[in-house]
Amino acid sequence: MSDTPPQNPDYDTMTRDIAEVPAVEVIVTVAVNLMSAAAVKLGLTEEGDAYKDLDEARKLVTALAGLLDASATEISSFHAAPLRDGLKSLQLAFREASLVPDEPGQGPGEKYTGPVYG
Repeated sequence: MSDTPPQNPDYDTMTRDIAEVPAVEVIVTVAVNLMSAAAVKLGLTEEGDAYKDLDEARKLVTALAGLLDASATEISSFHAAPLRDGLKSLQLAFREASLVPDEPGQGPGEKYTGPVYG
């Protein structure tokens, strides 16, 4: 074991680093993280069903839809369009993975996006 005390994070540097990041970049990064987590919970990764959890996926897809709905006017269509496409793909994957599909308009995030059809 080492006798050196644990290093405390340099919060001033971390705060300065965060302050330099444009808001659109933060929003897009959070959206991509939500998309990635939802894909894992939908079983869309190489591991397949190992981490599949539709209840968790529903929460993540709904959070992503809410974020994109709330930030639509704040980020350009250059950023928003691919995120909306990814969201729709996740919503369709959720519908396909569900044993009992939700009614149109009742799926994850559809209160923000409207009904999603294949």
